[in-house]
Amino acid sequence: MSSQVGAGVVAPDWWIEEIGLDEETEHYRDERRASVAAVVSELGLRGEIEYRYDMGDGWRHRIVIESLPPTWPDEPLRLPVCIAGENACPPEDCGGPHAYALLLKALSDRTHQDHEEIVRWIGGVFDPKGFDLNRINRDWHPRSE
Repeated sequence: MSSQVGAGVVAPDWWIEEIGLDEETEHYRDERRASVAAVVSELGLRGEIEYRYDMGDGWRHRIVIESLPPTWPDEPLRLPVCIAGENACPPEDCGGPHAYALLLKALSDRTHQDHEEIVRWIGGVFDPKGFDLNRINRDWHPRSE
């Protein structure tokens, strides 16, 4: 996973080392040393992040900072909160954007030769338009009870 942050890139150390074989990497930061809260604070309002997931498959997500994160009484840090989004995340390891488009085509057509196999692989129902805002924020901010 990597993220374009302003003129810099936040990525896993292994990827920085690998990409360093072909280009300069002084503007790359190890993802273990760059929190989402720090990146949001660095970019400020109207900042944008390009988040790349699974470099081999070529997933890219555009994240726009709409407002500063709220403060929580029991937390010293101002943590980012997702306020909106579009569509469900594609199933893990589905093969990238092109393969995902083929998967959606097969899912939407019960007569497609791969329909039943894909339904079985997904584990049943998959709503490509589904977006669970509450789940995303729960995953970002797990709280100990």
